[in-house]
Amino acid sequence: MSKYLYYPGCSMDSSAKAYQESLDAVLGPLDLHLEEIDDWNCCGATEFLGINLIPAYSLIARNLALAANQMNGTRTVVAPCSACYLNLAKADHYMQERPALGEKVNEALAAGGLQYKPGTLDVRHLIDVLVYDIGLETIRSKVTQPLTGLRVAPYMGCMLPRPDYQNRWSDHEHPTELDDLLRALGAEVIDYPLTTSCCGGHMAQIGPETAFELLRRLVADADERGAHMMVT
Repeated sequence: MSKYLYYPGCSMDSSAKAYQESLDAVLGPLDLHLEEIDDWNCCGATEFLGINLIPAYSLIARNLALAANQMNGTRTVVAPCSACYLNLAKADHYMQERPALGEKVNEALAAGGLQYKPGTLDVRHLIDVLVYDIGLETIRSKVTQPLTGLRVAPYMGCMLPRPDYQNRWSDHEHPTELDDLLRALGAEVIDYPLTTSCCGGHMAQIGPETAFELLRRLVADADERGAHMMVT
């Protein structure tokens, strides 16, 4: 059995609840065990980092510290949300690269009786684990209802491959991991050059016209290329 620490993040029990339910459904067949981090907190998404760096990184690093204390045969933390993955990986990376930042973050963590040694954990996204640990052949062998006949546009988004702090992905501009996973499930993957283009994200809160135009371009291009759906 493959065992990992699991950081679900806030959305998996709300806007992405279907994502969590789908993940739960395949854990058994894939012999994958995810141990949820006890008492985890919100990673702050992307907004908080634009307001106050030390509290923002401290908020993120608290999850890393909790996970480090919970290590039981694994040092890998898996995050299914792109923003959560980026924040956890970024905090760990910056605490290693910028010792002064690490010291200030640990001073804040100390108020809650926690400390985190940068580099202790290996932060990974769920797609990374599925493709490179579980393996495409294993996944292909477990498929019971192949996605035959579905033309799919794979949308990785901009947060997974860039910046690639851990050199995880096959390519920073056109990574193929999601494409390969979808093909293993039986889908027909279309050529979709916008796979890592920004969707606007939380810009919808401050510049909705710009954000919606970015979204429109993504959907329109997928439609023009004959996709039945987008997968992200």
